[in-house]
Amino acid sequence: MITVDFSRLSVRPGDRILDIGCGSGRHTAAAYRLDGVRVTGADLNVEDLKEARARLDFHDRLGEHGGGVWSLAVADVTALPFPDACFDLVICSEVLEHIPDDELAMTEIVRVLKPGKPLVISVPRYLPERICWALSADYFNANQGHVRIYRKNGLTDRLERTGTRCVGHHYAHSIHAPYWWLKCLVGPTRTDAVAVGLYHRLLVWDIMHKPWITRFIDRLLNPILGKSLVIYLIKNSIKKGLDIKVALD
Repeated sequence: MITVDFSRLSVRPGDRILDIGCGSGRHTAAAYRLDGVRVTGADLNVEDLKEARARLDFHDRLGEHGGGVWSLAVADVTALPFPDACFDLVICSEVLEHIPDDELAMTEIVRVLKPGKPLVISVPRYLPERICWALSADYFNANQGHVRIYRKNGLTDRLERTGTRCVGHHYAHSIHAPYWWLKCLVGPTRTDAVAVGLYHRLLVWDIMHKPWITRFIDRLLNPILGKSLVIYLIKNSIKKGLDIKVALD
């Protein structure tokens, strides 16, 4: 399940891409298919990184890549082990809602991005997420724990205060929202609910086969029910303090 729309991004051969909080590597592998890029997947969970490595090895065996290179790293989003301004694109998908000190995480993500380069952030959308919290008192502890719910304008404002500017957004995965509502109704950690199991099979089928009917329904409902909010930003080339100094000079 790919949340980021790579067609919105100008990625060139040789670009360095960071997928922070990569989990099992879905966006790392998707980025690896771009022409000649150097992609790094980073996460704190070693077991997830093992899954990511297996996924990327599989892409190598099939030749399903753009001829670039990949690497994986154990990393904390609030203390990234990378130099300033070393990546041409940073992806942070479904991560910030898990981080208690999200302010520090945002600062670190922007720090390692080169000026003038794109940043993509995705988080659960406010309304579908609020419904999940209302349906189940246990939901925010499930799925590795959600500590907050974001509104689009509030998150965008905070990201822009770190030295970026928003250039667009979209919503994704509307057909996944009812699945999570159903899970919350029966208990988010239950694995024996028949209805949840059947819906999960539908989602897996959709991801694997990409039938036109579910793609059409997903696109149609995304503006209303999209489970994920995806924000596209560009890191400022010149800090505001420098702008003021130049104006005074």
